[in-house]
Amino acid sequence: MLRLDLSRDDPAANLALDEALLVSAEKTGGEVLRFWQFSRPVVVIGRGSKIRNEVDVDYCESRSISILRRCSGGAAIVAGPGCRLYSVVLDLVARPELRNVDLAHQFVMRHLAEATRAQLPEVQLQGICDLTLGAKKFSGNSLRVAKDHLLYHGTILQEVDLSLVSNCLRTPPRQPEYRTGRSHDEFMTAVEINAAAWCDCFAAGLNATQSMTSLPEQRIVDEFTSKYASKDWIWRH
Repeated sequence: MLRLDLSRDDPAANLALDEALLVSAEKTGGEVLRFWQFSRPVVVIGRGSKIRNEVDVDYCESRSISILRRCSGGAAIVAGPGCRLYSVVLDLVARPELRNVDLAHQFVMRHLAEATRAQLPEVQLQGICDLTLGAKKFSGNSLRVAKDHLLYHGTILQEVDLSLVSNCLRTPPRQPEYRTGRSHDEFMTAVEINAAAWCDCFAAGLNATQSMTSLPEQRIVDEFTSKYASKDWIWRH
């Protein structure tokens, strides 16, 4: 597996690169683990999310906080500086068992939890794909399945303003049982970890030992950047 440490300044371009990596893998094969961050606060909604059901659009517009849509499922998140993100593209031909979505969740979350427990031993896996500390969530994750590869990506909340989450997001329409009706402020937390050490540990667990030296074709990246910046895509639901 290749490793890519790359963040784009344009938030839409960051989401575009994730899908470009998936499409490129479908064409040429291979697996990649990417580490990245957003350069400014953004709201990112799931592929099937209805924006006004999950996001306080007026608040976001009043603060010039962009609302974007990713290619994977799940509910809306707030991300930005201080929120560590990762994306991993996995080969379903080489790992046919991961065509079972439950097993795909288990595979990635096991490695994610192990890397995080190296610094925070009390971390727990709750719900389908959340990491928690003291029953409070600090990591959410989602996936997108293509023909022969899947994209799995997620977050680690480090230095974040949790009040921004409460202001930007409404109560999610779907909640894990362990949330027990708690508000965003009561349900979420940030964790203190050495980000570089965490990335290295996660990469070692997935055997992402070689640096990725060539990106997907610029044409593909540009195509997806146009898609993710498009109101037709963002406001499709």
